Amino acid sequence: MLTPWGEMAVSDAHVHFFSRRFFEALAKQCSALEPRNISSAEGVAQAVEWELPAADPRELAKRWADELDDHDVSRAAMIASVPGDEGSVTTAAEAQAGRFFAYAMFNPLEPDAAARAEFAFKCGIKALCLFPAMHRFSMHDERIAAVLDVTASQPHRAIFVHCGVLTVGVRKKLGLASPYDMRYSNPLDLHPIALRYPRLPFIVPHFGAGYFREALMLADLCPNVYLDTSSSNSWTGYEELNLPAVFRRALAVVGPGRLLFGTDSSFFPRGWNQAIFDQQCLVLHSLDVGTADARLIFSENLENLFRSGTLSK
Repeated sequence: MLTPWGEMAVSDAHVHFFSRRFFEALAKQCSALEPRNISSAEGVAQAVEWELPAADPRELAKRWADELDDHDVSRAAMIASVPGDEGSVTTAAEAQAGRFFAYAMFNPLEPDAAARAEFAFKCGIKALCLFPAMHRFSMHDERIAAVLDVTASQPHRAIFVHCGVLTVGVRKKLGLASPYDMRYSNPLDLHPIALRYPRLPFIVPHFGAGYFREALMLADLCPNVYLDTSSSNSWTGYEELNLPAVFRRALAVVGPGRLLFGTDSSFFPRGWNQAIFDQQCLVLHSLDVGTADARLIFSENLENLFRSGTLSK
């Protein structure tokens, strides 16, 4: 892709794979509302004005591959965005060989979670995405340890942990409640856990989504913690921060070797969020980030995370 640093590979560390099953899960929740006005995946798609994907995830995989081609994006981490939907992203990754890293939203409190995690990894899942506030659990819950043990035993795998503010815009549009518990959202909860699993990479998206200071402290103390840069990072409105200040501090504390570029792209017809990429390029170039460091952030860190299993220093 043509960037301010010249031609450079770009890999997106944060894209949501909104499969048909994702829409069906929302429809099931909507059907329980009073008055019941949406009861199908088609109804959900119409209400939010999104494209409804085909039942076969290979078709959505092709849609995303074509979209990435249009923007000259080499690869993307695709997140199955409803628990139990691991099959969608592993099928997508198989159908578009070499284009996607398969991530999956995972609820570690569900029965047989450790066995399901092991099976997911055997099927090709690269990272389990944990949402403590959404599923209302502490990272110190002994049930989480079993899932972490399984993940740590697998080569080239990672744990993604959403911290900070969690808002799901599609739920607001549909009138669905979001009974999340932010008591479980602090990145510092990961400190003893990341130390316990020093060879297991932990990814904290959105710079900690409002817990920026805490995310920096965590990453400074734990060399196996990575920060992803995805989304509009509107959480900066809670502090006297802007995106240049965020990147400047992240580069000073964490360094370029543990920052993962991401957009938080998710639905069609919008597709890949070029504006996020353009904004982050502009900011990093204005901070005089060199070509080698830009390559780390925009591609190589993500690629190395799953290619070699080694952690950046």
